[in-house]
Amino acid sequence: MKLFRTVDKVLAAFGNIRAMERTHVDTYTEGLISKINGEKIAESNFGQLFVSYQDLAGYEFLNATVLSGTNIKTFKGIRLVFEFEGKEIIFFSDDKEIESDFSNVSNRWLTKISFVINSDDKEMIQNRRFEKVFLNFKKKSLPFLNTNTK
Repeated sequence: MKLFRTVDKVLAAFGNIRAMERTHVDTYTEGLISKINGEKIAESNFGQLFVSYQDLAGYEFLNATVLSGTNIKTFKGIRLVFEFEGKEIIFFSDDKEIESDFSNVSNRWLTKISFVINSDDKEMIQNRRFEKVFLNFKKKSLPFLNTNTK
């Protein structure tokens, strides 16, 4: 393994772009990961879901941060689905274009998403009255379990 790193360093010194990308240390994204705002409400083998709230011009926003091993890139938006007592509440992302940031230090993807919610939904999330959360995009779904039910 050390041999490959040495070869990458030599190739990067000669201007090989792919070798430069492999040897680059991303301190910016790693700094964002270490300073995630909000509280962790759900997690699974696929990652962790952090949320914080923001009030702008009379609208309540749920700012979700997903830390996972999955690259999320879409131009059609994301759906956040909360399941509880056999019901579903679906939130659609405020922005349609979503893209993850990669950290090659920890080999994880950081994705920030914003959703418009109302006060009842905020109360349900804060009181953790849900069992599962699904982050749906394209044809993929990332399941998360409530951290209180573990």
